[in-house]
Amino acid sequence: MSVDKILEDAEREIKKIVPSSINITSIDFEGPVIVIYTKNMDEFADNNELVRLLAQALRRRISIRPDPSLLTHSEESEKKIREIIPKEAEVTDIFFDDDTGVVTIEALSPGIVIGKHGAVLNDLKKKIGWAPKVVRAPPIPSKTVNEVRKYLRSVKSERQDFLRKHGRKLARSTSSGESFVRMTALGGYREVGRSASLLMTKDSKILIDCGVMPSGDGAHPFLNAPEMQPLDALDAVVITHAHLDHSGLLPALYKYGYEGPVYCTAPTRDLMSLLLIDFIKVSFGEARKAPYDSTHVREMVKRCITLKYGETTDISPDVRLTFQNAGHILGSATSHFHIGDGLYNIAFTGDIKFEKSWLFNAAVNRFPRLEAIIMESTYGGYHDLQPSRHDASSQLKEVLKRTLKREGKVIVPVFAVGRSQEVMLVMEDLMRNEQIPTVPIYLDGMIWEATAIHTAYPEFLNSSLRTQIFQQGENPFLSPIFKRVDSHEMRHRICDDPEPCIVLATAGMMNGGPVLEYFKAWAPHPKNTIVFVGYQAEGTIGRRIQKGWKQIMLNERGGGITVDVKLNIEIIDGFSGHSDRMQLLNYIDGLDPRPEKILIGHGEEYKCSDLASSLYRKFGFETRAPMNLETIRLK
Repeated sequence: MSVDKILEDAEREIKKIVPSSINITSIDFEGPVIVIYTKNMDEFADNNELVRLLAQALRRRISIRPDPSLLTHSEESEKKIREIIPKEAEVTDIFFDDDTGVVTIEALSPGIVIGKHGAVLNDLKKKIGWAPKVVRAPPIPSKTVNEVRKYLRSVKSERQDFLRKHGRKLARSTSSGESFVRMTALGGYREVGRSASLLMTKDSKILIDCGVMPSGDGAHPFLNAPEMQPLDALDAVVITHAHLDHSGLLPALYKYGYEGPVYCTAPTRDLMSLLLIDFIKVSFGEARKAPYDSTHVREMVKRCITLKYGETTDISPDVRLTFQNAGHILGSATSHFHIGDGLYNIAFTGDIKFEKSWLFNAAVNRFPRLEAIIMESTYGGYHDLQPSRHDASSQLKEVLKRTLKREGKVIVPVFAVGRSQEVMLVMEDLMRNEQIPTVPIYLDGMIWEATAIHTAYPEFLNSSLRTQIFQQGENPFLSPIFKRVDSHEMRHRICDDPEPCIVLATAGMMNGGPVLEYFKAWAPHPKNTIVFVGYQAEGTIGRRIQKGWKQIMLNERGGGITVDVKLNIEIIDGFSGHSDRMQLLNYIDGLDPRPEKILIGHGEEYKCSDLASSLYRKFGFETRAPMNLETIRLK
């Protein structure tokens, strides 16, 4: 069926449902959404049932937008907004979403923006045409979030053209013939790093994740596999979360010919932008050539289609995608794919934490339908049992007390996203309640900016933390104990300062980043301590230190140096964003519905095999631990 025919049929269905008093000016595809333009937005706003009936009849996501003739230009609208809203509302940002016709107004006092009985908001609606949405301004402004929004505004017309083109590609007819579902392992199987999986049907090719190796050894996913050629045959890329071992090679796809969409959550898009740009900078700083440049990162951002948890959308003619909370980092998502008209359902967990943490709710393990699941096994080995969050906090308290008592310094290598914020919350609580001495906690690398992105998306945090920040007015991230390291000079002063302190610095596995500066300065002194709170992959500097290497070779421009390791080494596993073995078993035990097959990846070889055999023995599932480049027919 042609796209024009689909639109004609859609128009007929719309006319059957929408009252004749409502003026529909046009309909069109934009990505996976059918957009209905109208001059009667208020009537749709007052009738949610109407939108539900339309979505049900058309079997697609529906977006109701004001006819463009009703909208004033965004620059003129912004001027009117600032004139109408009282200054005491303290508006911090205004951004226009052309994909929805909504203007979001961030303010320190959102109640003043709304006005008594909504008077100010109603006045805005009449004057600008855009649908205003009022939110409380994030307590920490994010440069990344603002730059992403600004960039998307600058490429508005290009993005709309892309979405229309993509929408028409989505609307193509499915082919006849035998149906099948296959998965090819392209990276991250029987190993940790370069995660990539290709999901194939007779009509679709979907890439799930596209990461790099954390060890920095240059190993990339097998994107040259025959199933991946040509790149422009891909229908979509789905990114489960922003960590580089899942997203680090994504911009290279645009360098080599891919022009399609990337599906992810909004926080994942923004965190990816931050981490990918930093990846380019770190590569340059270590005299390595990055596999792409910033223009390819911008191409990726332009083509990101963001989804909320629980929101379902078409991503190819025969595949629908739904994201659910994975509990790993901000915006991390388990990806559920509904294939065909009930043909098959498969979920890729990505990295999951099946326990409520200081930041997030536990990973979701309930789906409408499920025949197969691909799950991680980072801590899936027989002996991989982690302490609880409470025990991890107590262990960290004792380590910090010992080190600070002897006037030593503490280095905590952290990933900018996730572990940093959890460790910050625990340390702030310990100092506020006088359980450890109050000393400066320096945040070096991208930690401050990553924290700002967390505060920009409070709906992705757990309910108790949201309540603490936004209702009780107690934001632990704004504590004066945290000091942002914003220059090389400040870093050198901290390294030379004899006073005790704590440093949280990237990178989490110590393969590059500012953490190495502190390590070089403080490793030779036995009164200091290094605390590992996250996974250290094989081949990384962090893993070598954990193994007890007494000397570490560091590469620098102009040559290498050897660092004597005499400081104390502590490992606190309870902060991990990955589920331990017991949590993984509980995740599978609670799966609803029960799948037919379980495939295991994202773990060292013996852990993948051990978890697969354990799940078979305990639950009777058909399990496998595929190897990279193995293709498995699922249906």
